[in-house]
Amino acid sequence: MKGIILAGGTATRLFPLTATTSKQLLPVYDRQMIFYPLNVLVKAGIKEILIIVAPEHSGQYINLLGSIFEKHNINIDFKVQKVPRGLADAFIVGEDFIDDDSVAMILGDNIFEDDLSKDIMNFKSGGRVFAKEVPDPERFGIVEFDADKNAVSIEEKPEKPKSNFCVTGIYVYDNRVAGIAKNLKPSERGEIEITDINNWYLNKGELDVRILAGEWLDAGTYDSLLDAGNVVREKEIYKKFHPVINESIKDFNEELKIIAKKRLN
Repeated sequence: MKGIILAGGTATRLFPLTATTSKQLLPVYDRQMIFYPLNVLVKAGIKEILIIVAPEHSGQYINLLGSIFEKHNINIDFKVQKVPRGLADAFIVGEDFIDDDSVAMILGDNIFEDDLSKDIMNFKSGGRVFAKEVPDPERFGIVEFDADKNAVSIEEKPEKPKSNFCVTGIYVYDNRVAGIAKNLKPSERGEIEITDINNWYLNKGELDVRILAGEWLDAGTYDSLLDAGNVVREKEIYKKFHPVINESIKDFNEELKIIAKKRLN
């Protein structure tokens, strides 16, 4: 299993905060947002991680994450996505990285309270996504379930949603996913849609949809960014990080302090 974090885009909803840095490098409580999706992948035992970034922020990601996990044998690679073409484009950009392995892709601005490590570790084939009930389903890809809670359809931002359960920003697929993405036709908004990948697996009877119990946060607006920090504090999500993440951040901070003292002398 390999991991991809999608951290590109322009994040216009967060201007002017994102005029000088990437959205995923903004703080959520006591650490940058990017560490939350990294934690999901590291907890699942994933050692090879690709972070897809926008060109204007690539240097900032390398400065923060380029060598932070080296002593723990976790390898972070970076790829620049010059123009965002939809979530499914991550698998085309990362095709060589994925190679013959399965892949877990997570959006860089998504924060999950649930521990998803076992759900990722025990994945065998097909596709697996995670749904959460929301009050505004018209904004998301929406899953319709039958009476036995089996997924029967997924629609992207429907005018008349068939349920209130949306697909959240973590997706686990087998190694067919890059080929599927390459054959997708852009939607009316000019993007290749992750919903089309999900429907490909669903139509083959190979999509497993699991329902989240805990909080799910999409920190892409001023309010949701503030809410994310508050929920992380109140639910003590900051205490549930893998020790590798915490140790790496501590070492990085100590290194910065040493460098700062040398500059002052």
